[in-house]
Parts: sequence; structure tokens; C-alpha cells
Amino acid sequence: MSQLIRSLWSDEQGQDIAEYAVMLAVILVLVVGTVRLIGSNSNNAFSSVASSLQ
Repeated sequence: MSQLIRSLWSDEQGQDIAEYAVMLAVILVLVVGTVRLIGSNSNNAFSSVASSLQ
């Protein structure tokens, strides 16, 4: 039993997976925020262009 606990304690593969998950979460937050910002700004720009054409 102590050998199993020692092997699980020294296993570093789980840390790699957690680090990748954190990096993926940060990237997703940045992408979603950027898309929302660009989306609202482009919607306003297209609306003003459409109203000036009418």
C-alpha cells in the first residue's frame, strides 16, 4: 500500500494535465472576451453604415 501511495505521489503526469487545463481555460476566456468585444463593435459599425445608406 505504501508503495502505491509513493508511486502516485511522485507521478507528475497529473500536474501536466492540470497545467494544460488552466492554460486552455485562460485562452478560452481571452478568445471569448475578444469575440464579444469585436462582435458588439462590428455590429454597431454595420448598423451605422446601414442607417446612413438608407
